[in-house]
Amino acid sequence: MSPAGLGPLCFIKSNATIYQEIMEHFMLPSTDEHYGDADFIFQQDLAPAHTAKSTKTWLNDHGITVLDWPANLPDLNPI
Repeated sequence: MSPAGLGPLCFIKSNATIYQEIMEHFMLPSTDEHYGDADFIFQQDLAPAHTAKSTKTWLNDHGITVLDWPANLPDLNPI
């Protein structure tokens, strides 16, 4: 979800590896479609798959800036 439009929504049981595969196959194509080469900031909560060292490395390797997110504030999550 962004000012540029909606991307696909999926519900899954996940771990860091599955989460990274989802970002590779869904999030990256969606951001390419909406933003092209423009910068964007990615938001995710503090789920274990999102905060895993391998996920942080994946995001860094793909040049994705992640919004710092406060712990224990689910009311800020739009989903």
